[in-house]
Amino acid sequence: MEAAAGEYCSSTTTTRSAEKRKQREKPYRGIRMRKWGKWVAEIREPNKRSRIWLGSYSSPVAAARAYDTAVFYLRGPSARLNFPEFIVEEDGVDSNDMSAASIRKKATEVGARVDALESALHHHAAEEINNSSRVSVKPDLNEYPDPENSEEED
Repeated sequence: MEAAAGEYCSSTTTTRSAEKRKQREKPYRGIRMRKWGKWVAEIREPNKRSRIWLGSYSSPVAAARAYDTAVFYLRGPSARLNFPEFIVEEDGVDSNDMSAASIRKKATEVGARVDALESALHHHAAEEINNSSRVSVKPDLNEYPDPENSEEED
């Protein structure tokens, strides 16, 4: 009886660590990270074995937004989304009649737009950090001081 309890405990510990690892590796549904750091998104077509490739992105948010767009057009408003607040239904678009190619096109457009915005934000933030940490011009210690421009101390 004790061995069974020990096995159960070991099994639960393994399951918990696997869940934590999975959460770390996949912050959002429908995406995964390549070995070299890019985030990719793809989705399986309903009732088929084939997948729709949604693109490769530099941020997990961009890949997740591409996935959300595709899953919304495939499964409708009841789909489980990463960012439900960002889905906008277009007037006159029947999501049931969309082909895999048109779903891919819409998803990659959204993903690329989000990726560009995130890259611009990160670039702007990095510039702000660099500009704020810059020190004023350092004096040339090999020059003799100019008595006319130097400040007198009291």
